[in-house]
Amino acid sequence: MAAPVNHLKAALARGDMQRGVWLNLPGTVPAEIAGNAGFDWCLIDGEHAPWDPAGIRDQLTALASTPASAVVRVPVADNWIIKQALDLGAQTLLVPMVDSAQEAASVVRACRYPPDGVRGLGAALARAGGYGSIGYYPASANEQICIIVQAESRAAMQDLAAITAVDGVDGVFIGPADLGADMGYRDDLGNADLWQVIEAGISTIRDGGKAAGIIVTGPEAEARMVAAGVNFLGCGSDAWLLQTGLSALATR
Repeated sequence: MAAPVNHLKAALARGDMQRGVWLNLPGTVPAEIAGNAGFDWCLIDGEHAPWDPAGIRDQLTALASTPASAVVRVPVADNWIIKQALDLGAQTLLVPMVDSAQEAASVVRACRYPPDGVRGLGAALARAGGYGSIGYYPASANEQICIIVQAESRAAMQDLAAITAVDGVDGVFIGPADLGADMGYRDDLGNADLWQVIEAGISTIRDGGKAAGIIVTGPEAEARMVAAGVNFLGCGSDAWLLQTGLSALATR
C-alpha cells in the first residue's frame, strides 16, 4: 500500500485551474462546509490562524470526506513544523516568507525523506502513514508531496526565477499584502506599481513551468489574475465571508 495520490499536485502539474478558499476559523464544521461547497482545494491556515496540530488533524480528517483537496499553510519554514504538518497527513504545503532559491531548496529537503531530504521517519506512528497501515509510505511519500512556496518580499521577487527553478517546488504563491508592505504600499495595496510587479512575477513563474498562486477577492480581481496566468487561485476566506455576509445581513 502506497501513499495516497495527490490529485491537486497532478492538476497543477498539468496547468489546470484550481480554485480554493482559506480556512481561518477553527473546527471541523467550517472545513466540512467549505470542502463540500465546490472548491478544488481548501487551505487550513496555520500562519494567521492558530498553529494547533490536533485541530489541524481534525480539519484534515473532515476535508478527507469531501471532494476538495486539503492544503496546510505552516507558520514558518522550520523543519520541525514542516515535519509535523506532513505527519498529520497534509500532502500539499504552502510555506510563507521564502525569500531565496536557497531557502526554497531547504523547504524541499524538509519535505522529503532521505536520501533526497531530511524528513524524520516517524509517519508510521502518525496519520500520514495510516498509523502503520501504509507499510511502504516512506518509499512512496516524496513523489506525492506538493510544495508551494510564498514569494512576498522584494528579495523574493528579485530571486523569483531561481526560486521557480528549484527542483521539488511545485508552485510559487505571491503574497500581495506582505509584498505591498515591503514595497512601501502597506496602506495602498491597489497601487498600480505593485500589481505590475505581481503580474510580471506570475509570468516568470509560469514561464518556469510551475504553478502560480495568489489570493484576491471579487470577480474582477480574480479574472485579472487568471488572465495573468494564475492557476492556484484563492478566492477568499471563511472568516472574511462570514464577517461580510453577517454585516450585510445586519445592515439590511
